Amino acid sequence: MAELKVFAGRNSKDLAHRVCDEIGIELGRARTNLFPDGEVFVKLDDDVRGRDCYVVISTCEPVNDNLMELLVFCDCLRRASAKRVTMVMPYYGYGRQDRKDEGRVPITAKLVANLITAARADRVLAMDLHAAQIQGFFDIPVDHLSATPVFFDYFMSIREQLGDLCLVSPDVGNVKVAESMANLLDADLAIINKRRLTGDTIRVGNLIGDVRNKNVLMFDDMISTGGTVVEAAKLVMDQGANDVICAATHAVLAGPAMQKLADSPISQVVVTDTIPEAGRCDQIQDKLKILSVGEMLGQAITRIHNDESISALFQRTAGAKR
Repeated sequence: MAELKVFAGRNSKDLAHRVCDEIGIELGRARTNLFPDGEVFVKLDDDVRGRDCYVVISTCEPVNDNLMELLVFCDCLRRASAKRVTMVMPYYGYGRQDRKDEGRVPITAKLVANLITAARADRVLAMDLHAAQIQGFFDIPVDHLSATPVFFDYFMSIREQLGDLCLVSPDVGNVKVAESMANLLDADLAIINKRRLTGDTIRVGNLIGDVRNKNVLMFDDMISTGGTVVEAAKLVMDQGANDVICAATHAVLAGPAMQKLADSPISQVVVTDTIPEAGRCDQIQDKLKILSVGEMLGQAITRIHNDESISALFQRTAGAKR
């Protein structure tokens, strides 16, 4: 069997080290530099000929720089005669541009899939894609992981503190995950009807369900500008909820998100390390809890390397997936 090698992009080294700790190997040696004009240059310091190689890069902000680094990294490994190249994308940038919802707009999530395929990647390992159908945009295998087991373990560890709990889906698109988590945590379920007016403006509608005198746990795949979760939190508090906790896989936290969350009635923001915190969250440090998906990614990489089933990782939380 080919030797396993894991490399990391500039923004994902901490997560990649956690992945390697789980696998029991050293992180591969590689350098990414920028030329004075901004061009990306990748140099491998390890021999990868005939190796099974994995590159951990989240295409988060700056999205275009990280996406280009991912493509250059893939080409570098291919030209160095790696046996197989798997792009590990804890966060898939452009994932929200997955369909034409009006005339004369692109489907950029599909374009990104085309670029990765053209760079000659053999496989993609992703975490909580914004839309599950993005898997179908690729002509190569895609392993789609869910962070649900990571959240489940955390919230079960504090389940007694949560008391009378209600899972709230801040929009109808996330009902499946919220319902599964509600069943796992033995909690009630409520749904909020949301309408997006622009990219960063939403209108929260009606609450379907009863949150009076309950602790609310809101579950979503990402927090971007914070508009959805903050408005939803205000709504459930107005409806008589005692407390609000927000959980999301991807802490995008763009634009005014920090200030919105800091000023909101949300008592705790629970996210994962798919996107590096990198000192961005000082305003909400007293509310922030970061869980690591490094162990799960390490287990998934090991299973892919050994040609074993990935779905076995989700037996405890079957169904809790976007």
